[in-house]
Amino acid sequence: MSLTTFFRTESDPAHMPGSSAQHAVEVVGVSKRFGQIAALDGVSLSMDAGEFVAVLGPSGCGKTTLLRCMAGFERIDAGRIALGGRAVALPGIHLPPHRRHVAVVPQEGALFPHLSVADNVGFGLTGGRGAGRTGRSGGQRARRVDECLELVGLAGLGARMPHELSGGQQQRVALARALAPSPPLVLLDEPFSALDASLRTELRADVRSALREVGATAILVTHDQGEALSMADRVAVMCAGEIRQVGTPEEVYTTPVDAWVATFVGEADLIEVPAGHVGRLDTHLGPVQVLESGPTGSHLVIRPEQVRLAAAGAVSPHAAPAGAVTTTVRTVDFHGHDALVGLELPDGRSARARTGAHPPQVGTTVLAWVEGACRAVPGGVPRDLPSDV
Repeated sequence: MSLTTFFRTESDPAHMPGSSAQHAVEVVGVSKRFGQIAALDGVSLSMDAGEFVAVLGPSGCGKTTLLRCMAGFERIDAGRIALGGRAVALPGIHLPPHRRHVAVVPQEGALFPHLSVADNVGFGLTGGRGAGRTGRSGGQRARRVDECLELVGLAGLGARMPHELSGGQQQRVALARALAPSPPLVLLDEPFSALDASLRTELRADVRSALREVGATAILVTHDQGEALSMADRVAVMCAGEIRQVGTPEEVYTTPVDAWVATFVGEADLIEVPAGHVGRLDTHLGPVQVLESGPTGSHLVIRPEQVRLAAAGAVSPHAAPAGAVTTTVRTVDFHGHDALVGLELPDGRSARARTGAHPPQVGTTVLAWVEGACRAVPGGVPRDLPSDV
């Protein structure tokens, strides 16, 4: 593609090869290497305007590299990135970050310590390099700053300095600064990782509400499953430079595409099954109903919430189903509202069950069985990356 053709695509999406104007974000076959490390390996992802997508994966899977390529901080080696029908990255052609008008909310806010809260928020509205699409008059700028501070719950705090704010308030200022110029895309790079658990939960809800209120298109990069599942419209699960699955939080959790996704997104115990098996299967946890999962399903996914427990000595024969297994409680991870109970089975294997707020004590003998049908998925573990990328 010539430079003339490329820059014509910026204003005329009809000229963009393989474009789809209805998508706010298009990442098509993007690859990026750092020496011998394939940080991104043919990644593709599309988003509609106003959609919130979480890119979920372990450290070193390539999710931060994907964000940096979309923002323009890294050049891609192959593929294409388009924002709002405008090509911004192709091999050998790279639109710089300030011309993409993409807002980034980093892990720890990265506020300017010498500027007030209002001046931090208004930084992108000055019309300079790296600012929004257009500069604004003083009155317009002040009104927009006030609007954004109110949006994130910081109305009236514009005169404060960053050091006078809590960590959560600083992240709210960073979000307000990102939203101020009304960017076509907001990228959130693990923005809650430095906060304590209770504050993370509160801020997640407020950030999601603020983004939804302004109709922003946003991508959240995170390794926190609860964060991704609770906030996003869709979740893209990454591992080893590849996107393994994209779907709604419910789809990714209930119908994982393979054994790796099943064990990464939530807790799961895996049982090997004959490929293509359907119907009842006798397992070390008793009889289990296997859903039809296609000919490649080789590992049965059992979620802890499907494993039911009953005290062995106090249950009538009708309270537990036939085939319930006598097990011993070995561990209890108590979380307040529920607990994850580790079980030792008669054959020496282990399993997990999720109970309510009153789990059995360690050392207790309990009956265990699987309730509901389980899905078989393909096995296989992808290659690991040696470092964070």
